[in-house]
Amino acid sequence: MLENLSGRLQSVIKNLRGQARLSEDNIADAMREVRMALLEADVALPVVKDFIAEVKVRAQGREVLDSLTPGQAVIQVVHDELTKLMGAQNAGLNLAAVPPAIILMAGLQGSGKTTTSAKLAKLLKEQKKKVLLASADIYRPAAIEQLKTLANSLEVDCYDSNASQKPQDIARDALAHAKKFYYDVLIFDTAGRLGIDEAMMAEIKDLHTLLNPVETLFVVDAMQGQDAVNTAKAFGETLPLTGVVLTKLDGDSRGGAALSVRHVTGQPIKFIGVSEKVDGLEPFHPERMASRVLGMGDVLSLIEQAQKNVDLDEAKKFADKVKSGKSFDLEDFKMQMVQMRNMGGMSALMDKLPSQMSGMAGKMNSDDGDKAIRRIEGIINAMTPLERKKPELIKATRKRRIAAGAGLQVQDVNRLLNQFEETQKMMKMFSKGGMGKMMRAMQGKFPGLR
Repeated sequence: MLENLSGRLQSVIKNLRGQARLSEDNIADAMREVRMALLEADVALPVVKDFIAEVKVRAQGREVLDSLTPGQAVIQVVHDELTKLMGAQNAGLNLAAVPPAIILMAGLQGSGKTTTSAKLAKLLKEQKKKVLLASADIYRPAAIEQLKTLANSLEVDCYDSNASQKPQDIARDALAHAKKFYYDVLIFDTAGRLGIDEAMMAEIKDLHTLLNPVETLFVVDAMQGQDAVNTAKAFGETLPLTGVVLTKLDGDSRGGAALSVRHVTGQPIKFIGVSEKVDGLEPFHPERMASRVLGMGDVLSLIEQAQKNVDLDEAKKFADKVKSGKSFDLEDFKMQMVQMRNMGGMSALMDKLPSQMSGMAGKMNSDDGDKAIRRIEGIINAMTPLERKKPELIKATRKRRIAAGAGLQVQDVNRLLNQFEETQKMMKMFSKGGMGKMMRAMQGKFPGLR
């Protein structure tokens, strides 16, 4: 996510950090690099101009020039201005309304409105809200059925509309149903088009008037870059938008939409789509995103993700086992891989770690890491319970059988056993209180998890 922009800005920061004194010249050089990085990331030109102007004024102020570490002070200025550019603070949903609170989803076809509606329903369900999903997309084949299927998988109610009805009738009936059965929230998915047209805008304006939603969220594909911002602006001129949801941000290495859309539309980014999974929707925190862009990581989001996805009972059992000095076996090793996958896999973890910690994983590619996790699980699943408890039993014949069962080579089994032995040694250090030794031992132990 945002890797190109992040890489360029981190390079600028590295140079600034090494400056003992700052002058107008080296600040101007740094700002020129920042400007190029933002433009390459497809950030809107007016946004870039305003951002650079603000940073320059603050970077040449006395609090920076008189600082003992002026390079660090400029980095803080860049961080603060990036945060302000993206909205300063998280803007949550406003559900302060007589139930049902209505959320209207708008956007172009293919932006991810239907999937986002389901993801949002899941988030609200976790907050103990009684949620009803409804779709008025009578144009896209199977759009209504897609929402029903997603709702069923999440065990969330979905209003039983069909493509033979008019969107206005669906809206009226769904609202009546939500009131009758005391739903807290009604999420209403609307039809998208391949482009902005008068018929589309007239229909969604009618639906907005009829439903009178407390939240009108514009769902936009971050990978559209500058087009995403222009489309959001056009929708904002037609509808009283209350917020933006950026989807597919995990696939956008440039990040221009994330940095531009708040400035151009005047509406906050409320959520970001970080994967295609039903739990791949996160509240948008501008300060945390600024930290990630500058290579400082996002440890708070990582902790929240762990609290949400890690089985705390299993984690406690594992911690107790390690502390007691009991043998760390392949079943435990597999459990750690499962917990990592539940947190979004290697790519999600690496994305939120500070760039300085990348050395902990060598030059590991996060996609390779995710494949390796699945490969490790497959190999361990091909073992017998006894082999998982006593890996020392696994000799040549057993290795061939396990490799065949996992659809891999014997070398893959050998590699896994070697990695397991290294991890086992670390766990022994940990059980003896040698945390410092363990952290040093981890350096370079897993180059690629191949």
